[in-house]
Amino acid sequence: MKILSFTLALVLLLLTSSYLQTTMAASDFCNSECKRRCSSVGKTQRCTRYCLMCCEECKCVPSGTYGNKDECPCYRDKISPVTKRAKCP
Repeated sequence: MKILSFTLALVLLLLTSSYLQTTMAASDFCNSECKRRCSSVGKTQRCTRYCLMCCEECKCVPSGTYGNKDECPCYRDKISPVTKRAKCP
């Protein structure tokens, strides 16, 4: 019984990790645009993570490294449900 439980847990872990990798894989467009947008930010990794989430949903990233959010209304209007602040950098 323990071997069966262990095997099932291992299989679920492997399936979950492969699912997360495919969902977190961003397009080349989003990768390059978010890298450009977050290039001058102090917390580059955090900025890039949120930018990639927004880019994948909105299919656009505003030009420049700050502001210009009117170019992409979807990106501009994303709000975090917890903090009620803008979600996209």
